[in-house]
Amino acid sequence: MTLIKSISGIRGTIGGHTGDTLNPLDIVKFTSAYATFIRRNGKGTSNKIVVGRDARISGEMVKNVVCGTLMGMGYDVLNIGLASTPTTELAVRMSGADGGIIITASHNPRQWNALKLLNSEGEFLTATDGAEVLAIAEHEDFEYADIDHLGKYIEDSSYDQRHINSVLDLSLVDPDVIRQARFTVCVDSINSVGGIILPKLLERLGVGSKFLNGNANGNFAHNPEPLEKNLQGIMKEMRSGRYDLGIVVDPDVDRLAFICEDGSMFGEEYTLVSVADYVLSNTPGNTVSNLSSTRALRDVTQKHGGTYTAAAVGEVNVTTKMKEVNAVIGGEGNGGIIYPESHYGRDALVGIALFLTALAKEGCKASELRKTFPDYQIAKNRIDLTPDTDVDAILVKVKEMFAKDPTAQVNDIDGVKIDFPDRWVHLRKSNTEPIIRVYSEASTMEIADELGKRLMQVVYDMQK
Repeated sequence: MTLIKSISGIRGTIGGHTGDTLNPLDIVKFTSAYATFIRRNGKGTSNKIVVGRDARISGEMVKNVVCGTLMGMGYDVLNIGLASTPTTELAVRMSGADGGIIITASHNPRQWNALKLLNSEGEFLTATDGAEVLAIAEHEDFEYADIDHLGKYIEDSSYDQRHINSVLDLSLVDPDVIRQARFTVCVDSINSVGGIILPKLLERLGVGSKFLNGNANGNFAHNPEPLEKNLQGIMKEMRSGRYDLGIVVDPDVDRLAFICEDGSMFGEEYTLVSVADYVLSNTPGNTVSNLSSTRALRDVTQKHGGTYTAAAVGEVNVTTKMKEVNAVIGGEGNGGIIYPESHYGRDALVGIALFLTALAKEGCKASELRKTFPDYQIAKNRIDLTPDTDVDAILVKVKEMFAKDPTAQVNDIDGVKIDFPDRWVHLRKSNTEPIIRVYSEASTMEIADELGKRLMQVVYDMQK
């Protein structure tokens, strides 16, 4: 059983003992600490907190605890129900709320859930703000409202439609050209909230669709991380030849992967690359992605005359850097699109609408579009942590290995990334799971995997 407190929120498995997992007592403690933080530091004045959740089985229980706790802290609760992460982020801004809590463990398996914490802009708390929330929780430095100052409870299910309207209003989304293309798509929405909002979006765009795993019941049909090894069902369906595109989202619809018309992976790393290429061809500017993302975004950005910048992994790190460099598009190589014209948050709906517009205007197949981008291969490996794993010592050892290599550039702002002229490898502790991620990229999968395995062996040797 696990409880992880990081820049990605408070995340844990359901059940177990207090302090070890995401159980009702700990949910109360962290929700109370968040409400206290917003009261002390928040910029909003509405005395209202938005709550939205994905469809995982534990979501109803967690939602009830969170909403009751916020009311006990004196906040009015705006519960928008089953909703994607970007919908909840937008609901905070649209409603003028002081903050928001998204109940989702994103791509983690069904036994996990999490509290993702938002400020009044509908954006994730910074690392500094998150640390303050954790300190408040640790000292139980909160006070509940008396009988005359308890919060009220409001339900509003209109935000899916408001979200869709905002996507269709984006300047680079062209619903007419999408309708004229008469696309038919196959969608795997993993039995979560994508099965609720995406049919509405596709209908508005005039796109025919078939949904796999479209019931929002929380029984994930496969591992919910949208990686090729988990997507064999939709890839097989795509090989029937009946569809122009396959679309895959994670349980909270902030990650997006495409599958070509022939059943091959477009590549989740290339979700951002393709959308950025379209955006940059119309609005030249700068881009940002995280250190674990493909070099192809750098290449595409430079082609359009912009500057590419890498940020530490974590959505708030990417959005902070995007604001610093005035990026017109950014995101993460895991299929996360962040388009500031909409909002500073990963949004699969925005990604789908921009991609379909680009595909329609190009008048080509998805597989043909994919061939127009620089071709890199990323190997994504992982090492499970044990209680005895000394991650800091591992990172020091890796840095020492390459310190005297004149061809290697070492970046330690987030774990350790070793950049070579023709390849790179990045080793870092996950913000969302008790693992070390080892990502490596090269011209072929064999070279990339060999580089990643080399560093993995260092870790295994240190654990002996």
